[in-house]
Amino acid sequence: MTLRYGIVGGGFITQFHLRALEQVRGVEVAGLTSRTPPTELAQYVHDHNLGEGIVYSSLSEMIPNVDVVAIFNPNFCRVETMETIAAGVRMGAKCKGLIVEKPLGRNLMEAQRIIDLVREIAVPTAYFENQIHMKVLQNARTQLTGVAAAMGPLSLARSAEEHAGPHNGWFWDPTQQGGGVLSDMGCHCLAVGWYLLTPNGKDVRHLIAQSVTAEVGLLKWGEPNARAELMERYNVDYTKTPAEDFATGMVTYKNPDTNQVSKAQFTVSWMYDKQGLRLLVDGLGPGYALEANSLRSPLEIFIGDAAAASVADAELALEKATATQGLLAIQPNEPDLYGYTDENIDARDAFLAGRDALLNFDYGYEIVRLTMAAYMSAEQGRTIDLTDPATNEALKQYVPLIQQGRGREVLPVND
Repeated sequence: MTLRYGIVGGGFITQFHLRALEQVRGVEVAGLTSRTPPTELAQYVHDHNLGEGIVYSSLSEMIPNVDVVAIFNPNFCRVETMETIAAGVRMGAKCKGLIVEKPLGRNLMEAQRIIDLVREIAVPTAYFENQIHMKVLQNARTQLTGVAAAMGPLSLARSAEEHAGPHNGWFWDPTQQGGGVLSDMGCHCLAVGWYLLTPNGKDVRHLIAQSVTAEVGLLKWGEPNARAELMERYNVDYTKTPAEDFATGMVTYKNPDTNQVSKAQFTVSWMYDKQGLRLLVDGLGPGYALEANSLRSPLEIFIGDAAAASVADAELALEKATATQGLLAIQPNEPDLYGYTDENIDARDAFLAGRDALLNFDYGYEIVRLTMAAYMSAEQGRTIDLTDPATNEALKQYVPLIQQGRGREVLPVND
């Protein structure tokens, strides 16, 4: 059986998923809709035999004609999009599954609204956090299964994601995106750390978060020249509404079966001016370890000054590539490397079986909770105790100052 995807959103992430779907059987792209008609993406769908790729003028029009709705549009549209989907299902649309690209919501109020709507319409869900599906991580966990059973699970995981900055203006606007790099990429690292520490065979939410400590900073994009670049390229003014371009922190977990305490460290930045996107992951256990670096590739090319003018698109080689000459790292199949292919396969198999994917919307809610706890820690300068009922109640209503557009109150800007 083939699942008909209906994709909401016509930006960068949709392009990446279309490349991933070239490698997935049993899924066709039946429809696309976006604020700006996604005609180029529809042409890509046709050129690569991915499905009919009909461009719909609205989400309401598309819903009755697809099996699965994939929400890939900007963060500030998520709740409205979910309300439209729920209305379509109430009117009789047969929805076999819902996909949402990270994050589930910009804060817990938005995430809870989405959860409530999903429960009302009772549709299986998949929260797309691609890095958990990376083959390097899955294979490492499989390879270490016997070792971990004999010696004990990992006790420390470290995850980092860095590049030179997003593609689109709304990503830089904290009121639209939900914050800065912690909101944009911290969710990846929080999920990876939690997952790596979780023993094989246990639910992805088995470990219980105890506390979160974090710091944020505006290190590069608060400087005058960098601020001027943002204004020129994206019309975003970091003198008025800055967002963090660096964040780091630690989450402490407890295993409810053994009471073992483990820790997950995360670091993210929009100031990595090297080859392009870099993902770093490592884990330490008693007598063993794992390590992965996405910039390690069996393929490298060199482009000298004389030949550099012929390079049309540096991102053909690597996401967020910052150079078109010199020694370039090449990743021939980025959608597969980063886990996009496998998360679509997981969603396909789950929806055809009538169940949630490995990561569902409830899991996405927990990642938003950890992200909000990290912002609260950085904002208040203290460790956030997630075992405290009053703190958890406060998090449900919490909107970070940076997300409110009040970043100057917590981020120094060099005037």
